[in-house]
Amino acid sequence: MSQPDTVDVLIIGAGISGIGAAAQLTRKLPGKSFTIIESRESAGGTWDLFRYPGIRSDSDLLTFAYDFKPWRDTQAIADADRILAYLHETVDEYGFADRIRYGQRVVAANWSSESCRWLVEIERIDTGERSTVAASWVFSGAGYYKYSAGHRPEFPGEERFTGTIVHPQQWPADLDYAGKRVVVIGSGATAVTLVPSMAKSAAHVTMLQRTPTYVVPLGREDTMVNALRSAFGDSVAYRVGRAKNIARQRALYEGCMRFPKTARRIIRAVNKSRLPKDFPVDTHFNPPYDPWDQRLCVVPDGDLYTALSDGSASVVTDHIETFTETGIKLTSGTELPADIIVTATGLNLSLLDGIDLSVDGTPVILSDSVIYKGAMLSGIPNFVLSFGYTNSSWTLKVGLICDYLCRLIGHMDERGLTSVRPVADPSMPTLPAIDFGAGYVQRAASRLPRQGESGPWRMSMSYYHDRRVLKKNAFDDPALRYGRPVPAVSQGKEAVAQAS
Repeated sequence: MSQPDTVDVLIIGAGISGIGAAAQLTRKLPGKSFTIIESRESAGGTWDLFRYPGIRSDSDLLTFAYDFKPWRDTQAIADADRILAYLHETVDEYGFADRIRYGQRVVAANWSSESCRWLVEIERIDTGERSTVAASWVFSGAGYYKYSAGHRPEFPGEERFTGTIVHPQQWPADLDYAGKRVVVIGSGATAVTLVPSMAKSAAHVTMLQRTPTYVVPLGREDTMVNALRSAFGDSVAYRVGRAKNIARQRALYEGCMRFPKTARRIIRAVNKSRLPKDFPVDTHFNPPYDPWDQRLCVVPDGDLYTALSDGSASVVTDHIETFTETGIKLTSGTELPADIIVTATGLNLSLLDGIDLSVDGTPVILSDSVIYKGAMLSGIPNFVLSFGYTNSSWTLKVGLICDYLCRLIGHMDERGLTSVRPVADPSMPTLPAIDFGAGYVQRAASRLPRQGESGPWRMSMSYYHDRRVLKKNAFDDPALRYGRPVPAVSQGKEAVAQAS
């Protein structure tokens, strides 16, 4: 049997997390080898996968972009093609395009304590041919949702509908909605993006929601940062704007959490001021939960308000009784005519997207593990995963995790250590890893890792806290168990001694 290819770090996914990890390794550990395994035929992850009209970020790119590479575009809430160009530029700038293996997916990964490395089984998408890569480390940049399909509930009577039903995650390139009546089911970030974009050419677009969502306007461009860019250049403007927006995100979140009633009143007042005088704000934009119990939806330059105000779009808050031949009948008795129905019903959360993980042949059950510093999993050696914030830009946390990975590898190299795994006290009380009310989180909660109540086992949602915890060299944490190769007694082979 041929020997497997060997790399220092195997990166799963060539999306924003995987590309960020590769760039950080190139910058900080240039002597380390790495390979990126990407199931699609191109890089970009989410920004290459989703092709629905108007797709854009719902976080500002001054915080969503990498801390080491300034965002130079004038758009702060940016269209997907601009984000994708930024990611491709990062790959080219750091010169690792030839290290990405496209059209392949990680099927399984088994840690061998004997050899102190991962044996990763990889499958070609087109042929099913399998190969193995040996890696000292695995970094999962696979994200948090299943790429193959979104969440798509079955609706009563949908087989009777004679029009087109489409999910945003599988958007047909040839879908023509010009002059058509469109109903978008949902009220999350995807829905509030789709509605104003499709309304520009559709006959009419209706956003059908079961429960209202908090919606807040934000300028598509950051005028202060663009002015600073003209005066002082990209780097200065980026640093200042990034610091400003991180602080703004945190202040907004903490203000909503500490003063939910006041936050609710402010958001309602903003919505009321941007909508027609007789618009029923309390029916369609007054959620039954507090702000940040679920993520706030951003509408750049108030585009959703514009579509609702000029009549090209409308919102209906009701429940679906059944699909009909020509649309949707609601429990109130109202019928919504439609030529196209878009089921913007969310994602299927899947942390490793079906990868079989094991340690010395014993399968890893994610729900039995505890997240350490939001970066590693208890009992699993040399494995780091990317999981960003739910209350601010995803990549703020991922950037800290990638930096932590590089420094941890450097720390271990200096001391001749080859493995590290977090170990949690089995009697420690645990909580769900994500304390968030979104449907896609609640549907997957039982399959996710847990978190502790305090210390490094607590999942922080504060960039400032994580910057302190992950940036400082606290690698002598008693929760970490290190290992190093030592000469074996027989046959001159190496054995692994686990330090406790």
